[in-house]
Parts: sequence; C-alpha cells; structure tokens
Amino acid sequence: MVRISEAIKDDHRKLESCYNIIVNSEDEDEQTRFQNQFTWELARHAVAEELVVFPALEKLRPEGKAKTDDDRREHSALKEMLDVFQDLNCSDPRFIPTITVLMEGLAKHMQDEEANDLVILEESLTSDESEKMAESLNRTKIFVPSRSHPYGMDKPRYETAASLLTAPLDHLQDLFRRWPEEESILTSPME
Repeated sequence: MVRISEAIKDDHRKLESCYNIIVNSEDEDEQTRFQNQFTWELARHAVAEELVVFPALEKLRPEGKAKTDDDRREHSALKEMLDVFQDLNCSDPRFIPTITVLMEGLAKHMQDEEANDLVILEESLTSDESEKMAESLNRTKIFVPSRSHPYGMDKPRYETAASLLTAPLDHLQDLFRRWPEEESILTSPME
C-alpha cells in the first residue's frame, strides 16, 4: 500500500515530468499532449488535496484553519494561472513563459508541502490511516474536474465545491483531447 506522502509526491513528480517535456520539446503536438496531461494532473491533484488532505491538516497543524486557508488561497492562485495556460495554443508566444511562471509557483508550493505538511501528516497518522488517506485521495481524483475552473470566490472552500459540478463536462471533453502516448512516463486519463 502507498502512504499519503508517497501519493502526493508521485503527483508532484508527474507534474515536474510533464513540465520538463513541455519546455524541452520542439514538437507542438507533443507539447499539446503534455499540456493536456499537465492540466489534467494539476487540476485533479489540487481539488482532491483540498477535499482529502486539507481537512486533516487543519486539525493537525498548530496554525490549523489559518494555514489551511492560506493553502487554499495558494491553490486558487495556481488554478487561475492554470486556467490561462490550459487554453493557450503551444504556438502562442506566452505558452512557455506562462507554464514557467506557473511551475515556479507550483515548485514552491510542492517544496513547502513535502518539507512541512507531509511530515506533519506522517508523524500524526498510523501507517493504516496514511494508506487509507492515500486511497481516498486517489479515489477522489476520479470524480473531480480535470480542468481548472477558478471562480474568483472570496471563499476558496466554496470554489472547491463549485468545481465538482463541472467534472462531468470536463470528463466528456477529455474524450476529444490529445494525450501523451508514452505509458512509461505518465498514465493518461484515457487508460
């Protein structure tokens, strides 16, 4: 079984892998396929984390709700940048600069999460609880949106709930998107 810290770190490595392929590729088709994969990975990860991990952290961290609300605002800002990136054509001159800025913010978030939040979680949970949380995170990713839908709400908690309403339409549209064919690097939503 996989622990929650391993599940989250695995998501982070997938995002880094997609990013590296996008910025190092000169093939527009490949960039588009990995743009879709990056969007799919980040949108699902963010909402699932907000629904599964944030409530646990809110109870466990000394700063509790205040720190979790900061995390939600950070996620909201990342989703706003993802919303811009997901709709850019890879031939657009803003394409690489946009994902670069997005990844810089995401990298800071991932580093903080791995160095602090995941440590708090793993120290506070039994192995069984950690594995169940990882299972819940992965199960939740099946039902959440696969695209970014920032609503600009004052309350990021409501944004997470509102985004769940868009998931079925996202999943239908995913059927018509192009995805990476490389099974060894990532798992596409079409498998």
